[in-house]
Amino acid sequence: MALIPVLAMIRKDLRVFASDRRALIMSFVAPIAIASFFGSIFSGSNGGESAKIPVAIVDEDQSNVSKAILAGAQADTSLMVSTPPSKDAHDSVQNGTVAVAVVIPAGFGEASGRALFAGRDRPDVTIWYDPSRRAEFGLVRGILTEHVMQAVSNEMFTGDTGRRFVDDTLRSLDQSGMPADQAALLRQLLTAVRGLNQGGGGTAAARGFSLPYNVHAEEVTSGQTVAYNGYAHSFAGMGVQFLLFAAIDLGIGILLERQRGLWKRLRSAPLSRLTLLGGKAASGTLISLMSLLVSFGFAMIVFKVHIDGSVAGFLAVAVACAIMASTFGLLVASIGRTPNATRGVAILSVLLMVMLGGAWVPTFVFPAWLQRLTVVIPARWAVDGLDAMSWRGLGIGQAVAPVAVLLGFAILFGSLTVALFRWEEA
Repeated sequence: MALIPVLAMIRKDLRVFASDRRALIMSFVAPIAIASFFGSIFSGSNGGESAKIPVAIVDEDQSNVSKAILAGAQADTSLMVSTPPSKDAHDSVQNGTVAVAVVIPAGFGEASGRALFAGRDRPDVTIWYDPSRRAEFGLVRGILTEHVMQAVSNEMFTGDTGRRFVDDTLRSLDQSGMPADQAALLRQLLTAVRGLNQGGGGTAAARGFSLPYNVHAEEVTSGQTVAYNGYAHSFAGMGVQFLLFAAIDLGIGILLERQRGLWKRLRSAPLSRLTLLGGKAASGTLISLMSLLVSFGFAMIVFKVHIDGSVAGFLAVAVACAIMASTFGLLVASIGRTPNATRGVAILSVLLMVMLGGAWVPTFVFPAWLQRLTVVIPARWAVDGLDAMSWRGLGIGQAVAPVAVLLGFAILFGSLTVALFRWEEA
């Protein structure tokens, strides 16, 4: 008999949801639109032209070394190099046109060559960078190191600067005060360098230090799809976010019903609190699940997102997400006092939850302490579980932990709801 009123409540809530245009837009259209935007960003070039990092290089040295560095940077496929004056380079970084500007000072070529062997009196290279683009700064710094080492070592072993340095050092070696055994070893080394320098000829460009390995990069996904599809992650993140927003609407709806006295009348019926809250939890779960599945269905049809892992695992994670969201909505109703005051706090809570859960920005960019903290955020487990079952292509075993944690949060939220819920507005 208790099932009949529960089904009646579910049917009523579904009808109200279907008749509310705003709820439909928020639940279906908004997550699809935002997930599509984020997916287009994180999916990469998809066969098109890859974005290059805009870099300005100011060559105040005009030596063979600095010109070789500039040539190497201009040939690098990751960089888009310009050569403005120093002031213009600084202004370009300041206004955001350029991510990084590198200033090669006068005398760099000769000073860097001597520092290569001596290990001291190293010249300073000034790098201006946009603080909002630190990741690009790190990449440019690594690329610059490769080109500098190749240019400097090439010049020292086969160029005029290296020849002068070796000759000057050999002439002053006897007066250097260095121990005889070390001086002998250094003389032997420099003599070999002189021989290499004199025999450089047309192959000088090949004598510089370069990376001693080649990189063979492979994407590690399920192996069933051609390449990583960034839309899979974006739809997981935005699906979870708007699933929680749908839960907020559930909670606000309960507050409105209580404000209008509906729950006071229901209390007089022969129904327990658990029956009434259970009916609301069931309808909220169905609405949340529809929101998530419609979003993923759109992604599968339009953006070719695949469930490369366990389909059963994906559905289990999706249902656990929906139950967690529904009980979260009930908790919002149990804690909140008025609909207007509760809505703002609930939306802020959801935004913080999905932000810390990696729905917007991958969690690896967080500080180490924050990464450890996010394991207590249910959205983190929801996004990771959906990722595992979709583009990662993992088996159902990898869905057990996310499902268990999400259901644990659902039990926690539900228990708090039962303990805190008030029949009448305070």
